[in-house]
Amino acid sequence: MNEIICPHCSKAFKIDEAGYADILKQVRNSEFEQQLHERLELAEQDKRNAVELAQARVTNELQKAAASKDAEIQRLKATLDNIALTQKLAINEAVGAVEKQRDELKSGLARAELEKQLAEKSLKDKYETQIKDRDDAIERLRDMKARLSTKMVGETLEQHCETEFNRLRATAFPKAYFEKDNDSRTGSKGDYIFRDADEAGTEIVSIMFEMKNENDRTATKNKNEDFLKELDKDRSEKGCEYAVLVSLLEPDSELYNTGIVDVSHRHPKMYVVRPQFFIPIITVLRNAAQHSLKYKSELALMRAQNIDITHFEDQIDEFKTAFGRNWRLASEGFVDAIKRIDDAIKDLEKTKEALHKSANNLRLANDKAEDLTIKRLTRGNPTMAAKFRELKAGDESENE
Repeated sequence: MNEIICPHCSKAFKIDEAGYADILKQVRNSEFEQQLHERLELAEQDKRNAVELAQARVTNELQKAAASKDAEIQRLKATLDNIALTQKLAINEAVGAVEKQRDELKSGLARAELEKQLAEKSLKDKYETQIKDRDDAIERLRDMKARLSTKMVGETLEQHCETEFNRLRATAFPKAYFEKDNDSRTGSKGDYIFRDADEAGTEIVSIMFEMKNENDRTATKNKNEDFLKELDKDRSEKGCEYAVLVSLLEPDSELYNTGIVDVSHRHPKMYVVRPQFFIPIITVLRNAAQHSLKYKSELALMRAQNIDITHFEDQIDEFKTAFGRNWRLASEGFVDAIKRIDDAIKDLEKTKEALHKSANNLRLANDKAEDLTIKRLTRGNPTMAAKFRELKAGDESENE
């Protein structure tokens, strides 16, 4: 049984299980649905309130954020405006400074250009004056050369070379001979002959000089090669070692304008030089000859001692032949002696072998002699045994 209290009168009464379950079911169904409905409404209201509250909060936060962003944007805009203003002021100042510097540079360039023009004009006037003076001098020299004959031009070059040599004769060539070649017995002659010797009077070097020049206005221009053959002939006739052509011919030739040209492929020990190399060629040839003088002196000494260098190789060959013959004979004698020694050694070996055999026989005979006894001698011979016994007995009686 179940006891139920009335909600209105508070009176308790008892009902069975079936009634209790039925009442409980009715109460549950109506109250549960009512409570559920109320709770659902409350939950829905709470939900609406929460959504409204959340929306209000979100709206409030969004408003705050928007206000903060607006404030930040306004601050940034103000900062940008300040920066732009500052940059504009700086740019204006920089542009002003650059424009000022540009104006100064323009002014300086204008002054420099004016100074340059004035300097160029001054230099131009100066050099034009110098060129005019040089042209006048060249024209005067050409006029002077035009008035001179070819012979006079050549003599002028000779005088120049002689003057240059005489200026250095006392210091550089104190023992040298330098004079004009006046010997024309063979039909031709050079211009100058140079000879130099050492302290003992031995000639070091000798040079035949020929000086050649011509008038610039001469129709037919001579060449240096035109005079080489005649110079070589004069050098040979006067007994000079070297030949030098001092020339102003072919003034546009790159070959001869180098100064000193060796033409030994045309004629031995011959050179063509410009006048400014007149003294240097003498110095070069004289110094080279001084170095070779030592070898010339040694050669002269060897010749004075009758040492025939030209037959030295033949003498060496003769010595080699004689030495080879003697060596061959000695070698043959040596081989023969070796053969004889070998034969003697063979004979001695045979003698040695015979002696060894004799020694062996003597050893055997000695062994046999040592093995020989009285007993062996009397074995099988009673007569000899009796005789030896008698001799032994006689010796024993004598001893007693």
